[in-house]
Amino acid sequence: MKYVILIYSNPIRWAHPMFLHLKEHLSEEERTGMLGQFHALMDEINESGELIDSGALADPSTTKTVRAYGGMPEITDGPFAEVKEQLAGFFVVDCESQERAVEIAAKFPDISFFPIEVRPIMDLSGMEF
Repeated sequence: MKYVILIYSNPIRWAHPMFLHLKEHLSEEERTGMLGQFHALMDEINESGELIDSGALADPSTTKTVRAYGGMPEITDGPFAEVKEQLAGFFVVDCESQERAVEIAAKFPDISFFPIEVRPIMDLSGMEF
C-alpha cells in the first residue's frame, strides 16, 4: 500500500531538511546529529525499497489556487492557509501497513518542530477504504 508522508513547516524557515534552518534553536552538534538521523532514514527506506518518491515544494507565495465559482475557474495567489505551517514537501512510500508508514514518519527529525501527516494513497477506483 502506498502512503504519502506530508512534511509541514513555517515557510520563513524553509530549507531541506527543514530543521537545518532552525539555527536559533539548534546547536551545530544538534543539527549534525539530526542530519545523521535524516540520512540514516533515507538509507533505510531506500535499501528496503519503500521510498517511491520525494520532493520539496516551493514557497507558498509561488502557489496558485484554482477554484470554480459559478462554473468558471477562478485563480488566486497562494494557498491562503490560516496557519503558520504550510505543506513543505512529501515522501511517497510503499509499505506493508499504515503502522509501518507511521513508524517511518516518526523517524523524521523534523517532528521535533513541525507536524508530519501520513495519508494512504488511493488507487483510481478509490474503493479500498
